Amino acid sequence: MTIQCKGEELLLCKERAIYWKAKKLLIISDLHIGKSAFFRKSGIQVPQGPGQTDLDTLSLLLKSYPTDILLITGDMFHNYMNKDVEDFSRWRAAYPGVRIQLIKGNHDALKPADYLRLNIEVLDKELLMAPFRFIHDQPKVLDNYYNLSGHLHPGITIHGKARQQLRFPCFYFGKDYAILPAFSVFTGLHLIKPQEGDRTYAITPGGVVEV
Repeated sequence: MTIQCKGEELLLCKERAIYWKAKKLLIISDLHIGKSAFFRKSGIQVPQGPGQTDLDTLSLLLKSYPTDILLITGDMFHNYMNKDVEDFSRWRAAYPGVRIQLIKGNHDALKPADYLRLNIEVLDKELLMAPFRFIHDQPKVLDNYYNLSGHLHPGITIHGKARQQLRFPCFYFGKDYAILPAFSVFTGLHLIKPQEGDRTYAITPGGVVEV
């Protein structure tokens, strides 16, 4: 679904990404590479597939949309180096022409040398690209920039007939900021309650729909 935001055209992708065509910029949040391996190491049995599924989805997006920069608004990695990160390293080698910029989130704890080896540019706080500020969590002080963040893994409940309820990840656009859905399939949802004037777009099996 294509929307207008602060005079710019943004494409909301059902793969949980935003494409800013004018800048050839693909934006995602909360990829959490290494999360499944982190849980397995802790003795919690989880499947090995989610990480590869996310990388396959990224490949599909990069093939579908001409991209100069892949921007991750935080939590690209889930704590430390592990097997899943090494899988990403091999994936990264297939896209040497794409710049990857990471705005560090609370889970991004790799060493500077690791980011360098993975050919990832790290921004400690934010990226300003008018009219937007890209940041991991919503800033406490607002200014003229419109904030695009992640961190919360937003979701929305849709009510159907016979008291049916379905929950979906979503894009949320408020007056001063937007929140991207978590890109990883291995994440939960934080249900949001839109206020009057907010725009919310659910990611359903059929595509992105405004609710």
